[in-house]
Amino acid sequence: MKAIILAGGSGTGLWPLSRSNYPKQFLKINGGPSLLQRTAGSLLKVFSSQDIIVSTNREYKCHVNFDLNTLINGSSIKPFTHVICEPTGRNTAQAVALCIKYCLENLGCDDKELLFISPTNYSDITAECLIERISRAEEISNEGYIVILGVRNASMEKGCLYIKNGHALSKYGGEAVYQAESFVEGGSESAAINTIEQDKYYQNSGMYIGRIDSLLGEFKRCVPKIEAMLKLSYQELLSNFAEMPALSMEDALLGRSDRIVAMPLENYCNGTEGWDSLSAILEKDDGENVKIGDIMTLDTENTSIFGSKRLIATVGLKDCIVVETDDAVLITKKGYTDKVKDIVRQLKMANRKEAFEHVTTVKPWGNYTVYEEGDRYKIKRLVVAPGQKLSLQMHYHRSEHWVVVKGIAKALVGDKEIVAYENESIYIPKSVYHRLENPGKVTTEIIEIQNGEYLGEDDIVRTEDIYGRL
Repeated sequence: MKAIILAGGSGTGLWPLSRSNYPKQFLKINGGPSLLQRTAGSLLKVFSSQDIIVSTNREYKCHVNFDLNTLINGSSIKPFTHVICEPTGRNTAQAVALCIKYCLENLGCDDKELLFISPTNYSDITAECLIERISRAEEISNEGYIVILGVRNASMEKGCLYIKNGHALSKYGGEAVYQAESFVEGGSESAAINTIEQDKYYQNSGMYIGRIDSLLGEFKRCVPKIEAMLKLSYQELLSNFAEMPALSMEDALLGRSDRIVAMPLENYCNGTEGWDSLSAILEKDDGENVKIGDIMTLDTENTSIFGSKRLIATVGLKDCIVVETDDAVLITKKGYTDKVKDIVRQLKMANRKEAFEHVTTVKPWGNYTVYEEGDRYKIKRLVVAPGQKLSLQMHYHRSEHWVVVKGIAKALVGDKEIVAYENESIYIPKSVYHRLENPGKVTTEIIEIQNGEYLGEDDIVRTEDIYGRL
């Protein structure tokens, strides 16, 4: 049996924390592990790291590797070796199809192999619960069904998907499981009509359990183009990945297939659909407020406040959500957070950088923060971890001046090697290949001053990179 973690999405529902270059799966809510680390950590209670496949976008490979390596650092767990990089962002059905091909071709699985498919999420699942659900699902899967796990007695939250249960299949261990009839979005008209029958709905966890042959069979019946492309080799499928229809697992199968079965999952809540669902599972004060950061409240009730660096003070707020980052603030009433995705769409249409990147950008070697930028100049702070180094690169349109404020900087500028200490500087002219490295045992911090006619991050030509970003 193999586990698949889907970690390639952009998570726009948690904007402004989640953005295209650093989406929700890498967020560390309240200083804890990232959502990817929480998901992988839960699965490691049941699966070997060698049986876990992580599917992500190639732009996120370095983040995935960093989180997974950090998760097992200092333990006896073997490194994760199965990270699949989708060449372009599509949707979950394409990601699952690519993982199936990887299992068949690269891992030597046969078509009877059982797959457990999970999104990245906030909530932890106990090993006992996971083992019990998988065991029951395996019994059902052996009859050709695909099991989707749903949360029983969940409120019909706007923006979340709910499984509408059809007729019961009660022969499995005495527990009633249901044919999954369709999906309903919480807060929609159809959901409102049926709120008195909420026992007929499960909140979608995004977790699927099924055999490879069953998944292939339902792809063939419901989305034949996906099944046809799975006849290609794994490398050919990667090359033609963009030609597959962009469908979620739910859109691909539910409502088209009569072989999807809904099974209840107790004591679970996926807190990553949006700010409402995340707020529901976080610790609250006596006024039912979630307060993360430097927060001061007065006459504030049932409000979630997520701070970054500033003091946030609220007076007289009720049923609200406030999210502050270095360059954006979101303020919304609870019950409206499903519309945050619409804000992100508007930002993208306007080509606003707030949709794509943070002021601080995480890199495999450390991070950089943009302090200020204007006509022909930009000022950054680079933080390089011990033993790490940037790619060998050059820029056509800008020169750079590095001032070391902490640690040691080792630089290659053209064919000249330079070592600079605190309060010393290094100059890099335009079109000269260069590399920055931290040879020391403490973090190196550098103020970088860029000057030129174009200062975009795409003005980078790499020739060598230890992180595989060429």
